[in-house]
Amino acid sequence: MARALLPLKDLVQAKTRLSGLLRPSERRALAQAMAEDVLEVLATHSEITGVTLVSDDPGAEMLATKYGAECWSENSLDCRGLNPLMQRATARLLATSEEPLLVLHCDLPLLTVADISAALASQHDLDGLVVACDQQGRGTNLLAFTAHCVPQFCFGINSCSEHERSARRAGFPVEILQRSGIACDVDEPADLECVMDNLHLRPHSNTAALLYNTELGARITLALATLSDSDKAVDAGNRGLHS
Repeated sequence: MARALLPLKDLVQAKTRLSGLLRPSERRALAQAMAEDVLEVLATHSEITGVTLVSDDPGAEMLATKYGAECWSENSLDCRGLNPLMQRATARLLATSEEPLLVLHCDLPLLTVADISAALASQHDLDGLVVACDQQGRGTNLLAFTAHCVPQFCFGINSCSEHERSARRAGFPVEILQRSGIACDVDEPADLECVMDNLHLRPHSNTAALLYNTELGARITLALATLSDSDKAVDAGNRGLHS
């Protein structure tokens, strides 16, 4: 059995790096759809006994209620910034439970029940910190640990190696977990392209309902293809300059 903790950024401000592809209302819709997909996976997992959402978004409370989660406002934790918020929320949750804790992001639209099972199994076998990385192996999309091996949260640039280094300094075991369903977070257009290419794997998800075989999905696919062609032209030009 385990609990899960998720930070959720204000949906109005979400995914600004996709502004070249999506309007503000579309970015909000995408962020909410991905968050619902993650919450749904956690709500249906037999080993997850509770889910806590940390967010000041006006709709966060309603979203949490829909999936049987609790919602803590950032103000209630009396701190600011992702890492301090997760440190404070983790301390509060582990003060009343000895169950393992998963800390994961809300923008993992390809996440599956099997991914959560794999993370929990790895943590149980290791009895230390499991760090599930992004596709590039640099960022951290999920952490799994217990009260005796709480990490120093290092979300940000090169957080995967930072979390690993911090754990080794603290003297507890650490393992890097690579799973496609956890690795595919969405920040850049290339990340969204990866999701679009794999939506058929989760055709009944909220993200698929928004993007799979829809008008919005078709427009994004065309825009991504245009971006790809532009990148190829730039690469070809650079090669010409250096030939």
